Amino acid sequence: MNQTFRSSYVIDFENLRMSDVIHVGGKNASLGEMISQLTDMGVRVPGGFATTAQAYRDFLSYHGDSGASLAQRIKERLAGLDVDDVKALASAGEEIRQWIVDTPFPPRLNEDIVNAYHHLAAGSSSEVSFAVRSSATAEDLPDASFAGQQETFLNVVGIDNILEAIKHVFASLYNDRAIAYRVHQNFSHEEVALSAGVQRMVRSDLGAAGVMFTLDTESGFRDVVFITSGYGLGETVVQGAVNPDEFYVHKPMLAQGKMPIIRRTIGSKLIKMEFTGEARAGRSVRTVDVPDELRNRFSLTDEEVIELSKYAVIIENHYGRPMDIEWGKDGRDGKLYILQARPETVKSQLKSTDTQQRYKLKSTSSVLITGRAIGQKIGSGPVRIIHDPSEMDRVQPGDVLVADMTDPNWEPVMKRASAIITNRGGRTCHAAIIARELGVPAVVGCGDATTALEDGQMVTVSCAEGDEGKIYDGLLLVEISEASRGELPDLPLKITMNIGNPQLAFDFQSIPNHGVGLARLEFIINNIIGVHPKAILNYPDVDAGLKREIETAARGYASPRDFYVDKLAEGVATIAAAFWPKPVIVRLSDFKSNEYKKLIGGSLYEPDEENPMLGFRGAVRYLSADFAESFEMECRAMKRVRDEMGLTNVEIMVPFIRTLAQAEKVVGLLGANGLKRGENGLRLIMMCEVPSNAILAERFLEYFDGFSIGSNDLTQLTLGLDRDSGMELLAVDFNERDPAVCVLLSQAIAACHKQGKYVGICGQGPSDHPEFAAWLMKEGIGSLSLNPDSVIDTWQKLAELNGTA
Repeated sequence: MNQTFRSSYVIDFENLRMSDVIHVGGKNASLGEMISQLTDMGVRVPGGFATTAQAYRDFLSYHGDSGASLAQRIKERLAGLDVDDVKALASAGEEIRQWIVDTPFPPRLNEDIVNAYHHLAAGSSSEVSFAVRSSATAEDLPDASFAGQQETFLNVVGIDNILEAIKHVFASLYNDRAIAYRVHQNFSHEEVALSAGVQRMVRSDLGAAGVMFTLDTESGFRDVVFITSGYGLGETVVQGAVNPDEFYVHKPMLAQGKMPIIRRTIGSKLIKMEFTGEARAGRSVRTVDVPDELRNRFSLTDEEVIELSKYAVIIENHYGRPMDIEWGKDGRDGKLYILQARPETVKSQLKSTDTQQRYKLKSTSSVLITGRAIGQKIGSGPVRIIHDPSEMDRVQPGDVLVADMTDPNWEPVMKRASAIITNRGGRTCHAAIIARELGVPAVVGCGDATTALEDGQMVTVSCAEGDEGKIYDGLLLVEISEASRGELPDLPLKITMNIGNPQLAFDFQSIPNHGVGLARLEFIINNIIGVHPKAILNYPDVDAGLKREIETAARGYASPRDFYVDKLAEGVATIAAAFWPKPVIVRLSDFKSNEYKKLIGGSLYEPDEENPMLGFRGAVRYLSADFAESFEMECRAMKRVRDEMGLTNVEIMVPFIRTLAQAEKVVGLLGANGLKRGENGLRLIMMCEVPSNAILAERFLEYFDGFSIGSNDLTQLTLGLDRDSGMELLAVDFNERDPAVCVLLSQAIAACHKQGKYVGICGQGPSDHPEFAAWLMKEGIGSLSLNPDSVIDTWQKLAELNGTA
């Protein structure tokens, strides 16, 4: 190893620790900490050196040949500046930055940088290049995020270019966003200094790069690692120039050595950043189009995702807090490297007892465009399309800011917006990070927002419906409620939740609960897969139009069958991971023929039924030879979640069993497909929703480990009402609290008690009618599965009735 270099102006990374933050800033101190402390644990971090805060301050106070120092000139220029005046801010920033670039380094600083560079370059190949990055001395501290405010220069070669790049990095402490941020955060300009980090480049221009967080960036859920990835240098992901691939990894299963990747989303990855031949600051990289073949593949293998996740957990454990990490894959040696690590500063600051605001649309309209949702809020107002930063002063308070992409310098106007929409970007880009910090909802990566929307058009921007953000036409009604988190009083039953959308599971798990009483597959099949299972099975022997639709849906997967099984498994795994290790009861698909018909290709395979509610659904569909292969794919997905991914908290529920013969056959069919009751702790639950189920409850329970009562179907079948009819005359009589329904409920509960088996209810009734929930509690129901928005109110009302509030 080369001799290390240390002076009051320059220090090698390997000589740095986190205690050196005041000297070299959080970013550079963190690099030194990881190199010295985590290398033996397998974490790879490229070496380099840092200039110190003292070097920066001495540079600013250096008089050289002129009269006043830079520090004095800057102080006078910023005195009285209104940072909310965008034009005045831009003018002052540009002038100060030029002063810094034009001022020569003091001779000793220049000499120390040259010597450190030669030490670093001596043991490197002749082709080595360097990244020159900023590290502010107040940057990346837990209560302040200066992320992305200063410059980064990539593929810098030779000492002259290194010196030029360091000068530009120093100047970037006075870019527009950095000046405004310090004022808004009450940092004085003088107390923030800059360190430049010079680091060996990883050849991710030939590989891939991105960002990862050791929590979910939207909900703050801490049991996952969230990774974004694109081809080429990571700046395109960080800046929001591409829509990257996304991966979620479940930390508990990672620790157990199971298959921990619980969700994958393929991004468009239209461009990548690569090296040019001119290796000097500002001219050393370019963006090029990514070939279609690579766009249609994930940019990381499962093995690489897992390796990165292991690094992330090691780093998080070392620092003792959630982290925001940049990484790169070297296309030459194929290895993964950590390029930066800093504390996550938004979601990790929330306390488990904090009150959460929840947003919900109370009306709807046509969806104009969609993208990736940031922030879990809803905003609305007139569209303001900004094509160039020079137009930023057009954005007025309450406007919906629409742009191709934003960079950190847009922060002064982003805070005025009621919502932000961009054509490009993923959930770890700067626009997303800034939006979270400001508490402004944003939808990034929409593709065509600047052309699909019109300036002045009234829109509602919803980030409260899962991963997909939606822009609705017009101003819609919004309900904002406050949900307290933390402990609630004990009850003589368990409160679980009904979950349909896996993308909301990380958020809903923070509501007090005992698990999931009903996880529905229908949302996953309808909204995430979108294709009829038989169309998947018949591919490629389908017509050309359907073939194209299937191929589009299955982009990035080995085959349409793999896509179907993987997406089903990922949806279930996301819910199971969110609530791990609490039980999650997953109901097998309960589409009716008219609902299956709405899927891509569905009309080719579904019968026309007069009353689908009473037709080809539930157990009879699974047992049909016509549906056998489709059901087999469903079973493969469930088996993968439990056996390969290790999420054994998943219990399987069978809906709509009409007869004892069906019960016996469907349990046998599940066993034949690898889902044998009792094996690997598997519990089978039966939906008690047909009157025959309650009447012969004890005999049905011979085949199952308990009942989950579906009060909606049980009510309609007991009272002879079609709840899909839509006739108001019939709707008046639909009542889960009808005496006839209550008799059947009591029979079912008593039968389960007699055999010591699970009994819960997952119908709509307890969510809508607290007095019905109270009656069920008195009857001895074991659990109530409620809609998430009714959990806390129902829980507190039951506690009052039970005398435990």
